Amino acid sequence: MIALIGEPGFAALIGLISGIVLGLAARLGRFCTLGAIEDQLYGNDCTRLRMWGVAIGSAMVLSFVAMALGLVDPTESFYLSETWSLAAAILGGLAFGYGMALAGNCGYGALARAGGGDLRSLVIVLVMGLAAYATLSGPLAGLRTSLFPRMEATAPQGIAHVLGPLIGMPIWLVGCVIGVVIIAASIVGPVHGVIRLGGLIWGTIVGLAIAFAWIATSWLNQTGFDELPVVSHTFSAPIGEFLLYVMTSSGAHLSFGIGSVAGVVAGAFLGSFERGQFRWEACDDPRELRRQIMGAVLMGWGAVTASGCSIGQGLSAFSFLAFSAPVTLIAIWIGAALGLRKLMTGYLLPTL
Repeated sequence: MIALIGEPGFAALIGLISGIVLGLAARLGRFCTLGAIEDQLYGNDCTRLRMWGVAIGSAMVLSFVAMALGLVDPTESFYLSETWSLAAAILGGLAFGYGMALAGNCGYGALARAGGGDLRSLVIVLVMGLAAYATLSGPLAGLRTSLFPRMEATAPQGIAHVLGPLIGMPIWLVGCVIGVVIIAASIVGPVHGVIRLGGLIWGTIVGLAIAFAWIATSWLNQTGFDELPVVSHTFSAPIGEFLLYVMTSSGAHLSFGIGSVAGVVAGAFLGSFERGQFRWEACDDPRELRRQIMGAVLMGWGAVTASGCSIGQGLSAFSFLAFSAPVTLIAIWIGAALGLRKLMTGYLLPTL
């Protein structure tokens, strides 16, 4: 297979397969970041938030078990191998969360909705991809790198990698224990809403997709000749990479991120078609379109600044307990809460 399609093509195939699973999870399992936050804040229902917890815990357990078996080295991931900035995680997370509320979806959710025929989400995807690449390597890149420089870390930037030696436990075991605790708290914790079997299954499937990507790209990195990066899913810069490939494929290579983006759209299409939910939708309110474009710009800039979106930091980085993951995820939650409050009440902060 690798001889036929090449290592970049095989990496894209890995992204495509696991991306299809994530697309199905969005359409069939209703796995959604903003939906979980909105249900919690305004529906007094934490069912989807519990699903998110199961996904995080499952991804963590599976990834650290893979580490124990020698299938993946977390320090090969840039989440742990490069220094991180507290200010970038907070500022980027807040911007991403606020933009997510304005747009009505994160990048992953917008791809899933676009796969179901929502042309409004297609606009979000296009604008977010452009904003992400403008921040990553375009006119905004210089400002970003001067404010938040990243460099090779002298030690793994992970919670388990710090706790393990301190308490005398293997690093992989620390990660597994924390992951099991998160899963248990998500299932029986004292919050509103009860996770049903379907939610438990889909949360676990999402975690499996994240871990599968780590394992498969690690194997490709170790056995191939191209030294492709060890990565898992994120939906900010890869959207821009996908758009660039569509326009310049004759002079560009496939990658995991390109396959991942295509996979989510394909999986969402299959899921919406299976449920009879595929239908074309368009924006008929210029004010709504303006709000969504503004939100997409904020998400693109925020995700690159924070080195990951709600999926990239909230699941992929969290699966290896990167320092940046909980900080960014909390900042995204706060930003989304502020954005939702602004939309629903007209005020950013509570009035006295």
